[in-house]
Amino acid sequence: MRGDDEFRDHVADTLAGLPAVRAVALGGSRATGANDPDSDWDFAIYYRGRFDPQDLRAVGWPGEISPIGGWGGGVFNGGAWLEVDGRHIDVHYRDLDDVEHQLAEARAGRFHIEGLIFHLAGIPSYLVVAELAINQVLRGELERPEFPDALRKTAPERWWGAAQLTLGYARHAHAERGHLAETAGAIGTAACQAAHAALADRGEWVTNEKRLLDRAGLREVDAVAAGLTAEPEVLTKAVDDVLELLDALVAAD
Repeated sequence: MRGDDEFRDHVADTLAGLPAVRAVALGGSRATGANDPDSDWDFAIYYRGRFDPQDLRAVGWPGEISPIGGWGGGVFNGGAWLEVDGRHIDVHYRDLDDVEHQLAEARAGRFHIEGLIFHLAGIPSYLVVAELAINQVLRGELERPEFPDALRKTAPERWWGAAQLTLGYARHAHAERGHLAETAGAIGTAACQAAHAALADRGEWVTNEKRLLDRAGLREVDAVAAGLTAEPEVLTKAVDDVLELLDALVAAD
């Protein structure tokens, strides 16, 4: 059985040999050194022009391979879940033309937010830029951008505005009516939005929500969520408490 380094190189070489692929990067916990022995392997393939997922399927690794755009379209435009030598790997498709466009947009302070499964607050279009900054380039060459000053000015305001609107709507549409599930969901979403605001203000890249609240210092939201019941007065107080907590975080940053 291949050791980790040999396995990584085997996968990287195979992916780099696919038509249209210009670079391969390692992401996730294995790129940052936060992995444990059983952690999955996350790879991104950067292609120029037309990439055909059928070329990846032809490699013969078992698993699921999506078409381009199969994960909802947008910047996160598809990928595969595969098993190689008994190890689970994720492969993300990255269109270099689009990545370079999003990099230029981020440097100008512009971005948009897309809905994506597993992400409460959605993802910013600069997520693919964050990957360039954080991931390990294994094959080919990729830019390694710093967090743009313009984005540090625009992103916190945009994310914090979304958090305020989320909680304001939840208070009147759900909390005052005793809607427990909807209020709880809005609290979680707003906390993630505020965390994005705080980290953008610090110039820290975000690639997923797994440790988002911890990094932002917002684990206190758990205590509020743990006390939720379906009484309107409990829910409205919880929304107000969370708004105060998030406001304090954003003001401090």
